[in-house]
Amino acid sequence: MTDTPRIRGGALLARALKEKGVEHVFTLAGGFCNPALEGMAECQTPVMNTPHEQVAGHLADGHTRLTRKPAVCFVGPEGFANAVPAMMEALGERSPVIFITSSSTFKRENAGGFKEIDDVAIAAPLVKYSVQVRDGTRIREYVDRAWTAALSGYPGAVHLSVPVDLMFSSFPEDAGLAERPYHRGPRPVARAWPDPAALAHVLDLLRRAERPVIIAGHSVWWSGGEEALVAAASALRLPVYGQPGHRKLMGEDAEPWMGLADFHQYPPSKPAISDSDLVLVIGGKLDNTLNFGNAPFFPATTRVVCVNGSAEELEFNRPADDLLLCDPGAFCEALAGVGRTWPQWFDLQRSRRGDWVEGWEATLAAEAAQDDTEGRKVHPLHLALEVQKAMGAGDWLVFDGGNTHFWTEIAVNMIGWRGGQLAGMLNPGINSMLGCGVPFAMSAKNIHPASNVVLVSGDGAFLAGGLSIETAFCEGLPITVVIDNNGGL
Repeated sequence: MTDTPRIRGGALLARALKEKGVEHVFTLAGGFCNPALEGMAECQTPVMNTPHEQVAGHLADGHTRLTRKPAVCFVGPEGFANAVPAMMEALGERSPVIFITSSSTFKRENAGGFKEIDDVAIAAPLVKYSVQVRDGTRIREYVDRAWTAALSGYPGAVHLSVPVDLMFSSFPEDAGLAERPYHRGPRPVARAWPDPAALAHVLDLLRRAERPVIIAGHSVWWSGGEEALVAAASALRLPVYGQPGHRKLMGEDAEPWMGLADFHQYPPSKPAISDSDLVLVIGGKLDNTLNFGNAPFFPATTRVVCVNGSAEELEFNRPADDLLLCDPGAFCEALAGVGRTWPQWFDLQRSRRGDWVEGWEATLAAEAAQDDTEGRKVHPLHLALEVQKAMGAGDWLVFDGGNTHFWTEIAVNMIGWRGGQLAGMLNPGINSMLGCGVPFAMSAKNIHPASNVVLVSGDGAFLAGGLSIETAFCEGLPITVVIDNNGGL
């Protein structure tokens, strides 16, 4: 009788990730991580080494946002502390990144083990699922649990802590395979299907509305429903506004797209929402960006309906007048059957957008002339517009910063109104963590190697994360970086 071959826990971890179809792992190699990295090499899993764990986290987040498939950030215990800001950024956009820490030995737990830190507790408020693996034969099980948690319902990052003694210890290579599930590969993500009567009620509310608007949140993207949203809104002549955050719901040149549901960055959203009698919040949350569902953002006379794909989101959106449990993509497909259009209301919002763009263009032209006369610095909006005018339909735009983010967002809307097209955009989400610009740009280039990728970064944001450009050189990922050295303007 031949004994089952034994392999290190790190190799078991690598195989478990390979079984799930993981295609992108980001790390700072060495020490605690080496057993798993050796296993990943054996599995031929691509691993990108970085100079800092925060960079690794943002790279994993960027790849996850673009592919809608979990990427892995793999760090040691001290590296976990460096990766926390990346967890914060992923939290805001509910990006299902898999964070894995090769943690200090649990045999000397709470006794001052080398680099000991309570990574499980620290990660807990930033992720959907944070747990320590304490039995090497269950590594596959915990990878499966983490993967399922990351993608189910309201997606989000997860965190596994695998003590270094498990990483270096040996276990049967088939550990865990005798138990269900026997198929260890990725499964189709379960989608919430609506109760027919509840769906009919919401569609009837829309059918009877005179001035409806749609506010789309990031769950439309995670559900893969952006094309269905564009198709339905175009056919029904429904204006669409977006919640601030990672935006890739539709191109700025898409006819139904008006701009952000943000009275400061896109003032025409204010009269549209104030005059509306029905607001459909699809895949979004009634958080601070929407004044928690309250007046004066939403008038008391306006009916607010939230459509979400998980109970977690519906519980959060309890202030809404109506709630519907439904996958956002499935709901966008159902919209096509409403059987009514709103052309005059739609054209009014288009007209407001056009007037806003023309007003900004006139203001900027006057300021530019004064800048030239007085020798003043270039306005950040002027810079953002000029950069985007030089870009084409196959290019990707990434932006990072505080005020730079604000002005570039405005420029994107203006250029889109004038017919400008981009292959896509990527930017910090609702938590606005500075320093993710270069990693996000590298992510876009890695996923779309034939595209030009341009990053517009504030000076502070570049100081926060720009040195990660070293990795772009090492990995052969040519990106263009434009620094908005505006001194905080």
